[in-house]
Amino acid sequence: MDIIADLQLHSRFSRACSKSIDLENLEKYARIKGLNLLTTGDFQHPIWNKEIKKNLGEDENGVLWSKTKFPFIWGTEISLMYSDNGRRAVHLLLFSPNGEVSDQIIDVLGRRGRLDYDGRPIFGMSCPEFVEIMKEVSEKTEIIPAHCMTSFFGVFGSKSGFDSLKDCFKDKVSKIHAIESGMSADPSMLWRLQEKVNIVSFSDAHSYWPFRLGREATVFDFDKLSYDNFISTVRTGDGLKKTIEVFPEYGKYHIDGHRNCNFFCDYKESKKLNKICPKCNKELTIGVEYRIEELAKENKGYIPKDSKEFVKIIPLQELIAAVYDIKQLNSKKVLEIYNSLIKEFGNEFNVLLNADEEKLRKIVHEKLVKLILLNRNGELKIKPGYDGVYGQISLDEKGKVKVQKSLGEF
Repeated sequence: MDIIADLQLHSRFSRACSKSIDLENLEKYARIKGLNLLTTGDFQHPIWNKEIKKNLGEDENGVLWSKTKFPFIWGTEISLMYSDNGRRAVHLLLFSPNGEVSDQIIDVLGRRGRLDYDGRPIFGMSCPEFVEIMKEVSEKTEIIPAHCMTSFFGVFGSKSGFDSLKDCFKDKVSKIHAIESGMSADPSMLWRLQEKVNIVSFSDAHSYWPFRLGREATVFDFDKLSYDNFISTVRTGDGLKKTIEVFPEYGKYHIDGHRNCNFFCDYKESKKLNKICPKCNKELTIGVEYRIEELAKENKGYIPKDSKEFVKIIPLQELIAAVYDIKQLNSKKVLEIYNSLIKEFGNEFNVLLNADEEKLRKIVHEKLVKLILLNRNGELKIKPGYDGVYGQISLDEKGKVKVQKSLGEF
């Protein structure tokens, strides 16, 4: 059976996250999105951990279930900041096989630092040390570098990352079986690094809204939902069916630039500028595109034999807002159209990936239908993101709909 999973998200106790995040809202909007597996996120945070144990029941397979039968697995994100031939800052996803092991992890991490101040705690230990400590707790713990190319906290990031997994994890590199692509990169870019690990994709959601939750996801093919099947798939690739990605240009660190200077450019121009901003004469924030070119061992277009399928789509509310030239993704008008599509097709992934073209035309404006199909076919034009600024869908006035008092008036 296909399991569409988002296994990187946060609780309301993580920095820069919605204060309305709770397990009920995560489940509600995961169902609307079309997801059928989440991680708990932030399981080491003491208050969030109590909520997990109060509201979810664990089965013999290490899967946590809500009262309305929605599954979660134990997971969190850890920030490591330390010195290793320079300042390093790496975010790692950590998964645990069950509540007992999760409690042991909490005990071990609690002796290394505080766990109550942030759902994504920071530790001064190195990546190899962290892997060693977690594997001592249980060999079934799984560690995956998060948003692996992101400039500031990716394992390959331009600001504080490494040039290879071996450089980062040293003698523990054999314990790393997968990397998470992040929004500013996709598998076709990561294949060029020749790292010989599997690629997964998750949202790093800081709220429960479906334009954040599940904006990236991984499709697993399990005969039974269990933690053991999850780690077996991550480690071997068997059962890893495909990933759902956003267009890399949509990510906040795809190309180079300076947000404060309102300057951005592609990697070729950055090379000419020696990575220096022409407005302030300081070093540019070098994005994923440039970093891939620095590290690539293969040319563009390289596809490994064991590659997995992936699709690129932008969230539905983004499409609606672009067509109607509305800035607020949760505006009344955007939600009215969004909800009409969900009512007809069941969930957002069905709308974006499967909905019949003629059925779409009966519900929404032709220009939105065209944008959904362009999105589905990977043909959207995106103004690339840079230095913490999201990319934007690029439409001329012909692609937009004039907003009327009633959305029924096209």
